[in-house]
Amino acid sequence: MSEPAPDTFDYVIVGSGAAGSVLAYRLTEDPGVTVCVLEAGPPDRNPFIHIPAGFIKTLVNPEVTWQFKTEPLAMTGGRRISTTQGRTLGGSTSVNGMIYNRGQPGDLDSWAQRGNRGWGYDDCVGYYRRSENRIGFGEGNRGRTTGGLPITDMDWFHPVSDAFIAGCQGLGIPRNPDYNSGDQAGVGYFQRAIQKGRRVSAAVAFLRPALARGTLDLRTNARASRLLFEGKRAVGVEYLHERGGTPRQVRARREVIVSAGTANTARLLQVSGIGPVDLLGRLGVPVVHERRGVGSNFRDHYASRMVMRAKPGIETLNNLGRGLKLGGQILRWATGQPSILATAPSHVFVFWKSFEGLDQPDLQCVFTPGSYAEGKNYVLDDYPGVTCGAWQHRPESTGWVRARSADVFEDPEINPNYLSDPMDVRVHLGGMRLVRRMLNTPELARFLDRETLPGPDVQSDDELLDFAKKNGSTTYHLIGTAKMGPETDPMAVVSDRLQVHGMAGLRVVDASVMPSMTSANTYATTLMIAEKAADFIRGREAAPLAA
Repeated sequence: MSEPAPDTFDYVIVGSGAAGSVLAYRLTEDPGVTVCVLEAGPPDRNPFIHIPAGFIKTLVNPEVTWQFKTEPLAMTGGRRISTTQGRTLGGSTSVNGMIYNRGQPGDLDSWAQRGNRGWGYDDCVGYYRRSENRIGFGEGNRGRTTGGLPITDMDWFHPVSDAFIAGCQGLGIPRNPDYNSGDQAGVGYFQRAIQKGRRVSAAVAFLRPALARGTLDLRTNARASRLLFEGKRAVGVEYLHERGGTPRQVRARREVIVSAGTANTARLLQVSGIGPVDLLGRLGVPVVHERRGVGSNFRDHYASRMVMRAKPGIETLNNLGRGLKLGGQILRWATGQPSILATAPSHVFVFWKSFEGLDQPDLQCVFTPGSYAEGKNYVLDDYPGVTCGAWQHRPESTGWVRARSADVFEDPEINPNYLSDPMDVRVHLGGMRLVRRMLNTPELARFLDRETLPGPDVQSDDELLDFAKKNGSTTYHLIGTAKMGPETDPMAVVSDRLQVHGMAGLRVVDASVMPSMTSANTYATTLMIAEKAADFIRGREAAPLAA
């Protein structure tokens, strides 16, 4: 029996995460344009996806996530660290911490300085606004926002969080009411992609409205197994519904756009024959186009968190998330009242400096009035506690992502090389010492009892670094494996218009194109990249929106 003829669309997008959802929405704005989106995971019907606190359940659920792990490294104590990514409609935006953080203007200015035309902050700020619907403080002072993703302020507050903020101010860290205004330094409450008690993923904000237009074909449980080429032109995608299943194909008249996420994008390019020749040879994959940088330049934020036990009688999320008190919080959530179920996992931000004398913050710190049991995945401690962690904004340590075989059902090799650069170690230790200072202010003294992790016996740089090796973890901010840069850079994978160097009809649009890490969570900037890419693809001259 002959294979059915492949379906043909103007554009085929691999991945329905932050970038894929925005692209589907923008491309289908043009009348008559047809788009097919392939999502490797299932529809986003799991109810825990839509309850903000449900991340505790979804992050460990292999039905809606890629349960990737890093390679064991000396600087992680020989541990393999979970590097979970979303695998459902909305991708990681359906399982992440919902934090909206643009970062510092200098992040993007450095991209432009690397030869990426049109990627400075002034060129890109309008694209942040395009996808964002700011609700709350800052609606006016950071420019007109017109997008579909609601960005809201915290509406559930804990007195320990208020005391933490006051303590930081006592240390000379200013209160910052809007860290997304272009001036990041300070302390305050995070802004989140939550509205009316529910997570608003990219699928909710962008993909569903695009589907309503009738020109978008969405295929779930469709794992892209290789890209299809005619010479040096991408013409389609082959995908599988299950391991060993019948391969199916979709064709693209105009472009194939890979938005599969930093790990999966690198792997898909490699198993399709684009990448370092020696790796393709080991995979047994015919070389379509040599590009050494595919899978390299990989970076992630590495965080160490400290825990303090609360004094008797102080209730934190640990108490409120159990038994009858949890029942009360569920009732509050169900009746539209502020509740712990409708908060992001990180409540308070601190953007500050690892050492005095720096012009800009080089650290992001997060505080939560709750704590998790040591060595367990998202299991609350059985005593009331609080957590504060820190990570370096722009790590210098780089690693790689490599396919282990041509089988896309086998997890790739993920090696972030955490803390391999001496500067990263210096900044990380500075961050840990800052966290300690922030947890031991007079303002917090009436709430907190003692440090339980790492504990008061851990004091020297060597002791703190040993703790970081044994207890530090990812923040799930994977970037860089298909970095943007001039074609003369042998490690660049895509141009400043996000086209794969040396190929036609093929773009990469996701966090993998970031040439360096932003001073932020990656969600907001990935949305911005997709908005800008949509203008490139539609043949529009990129221009920032008016303030």
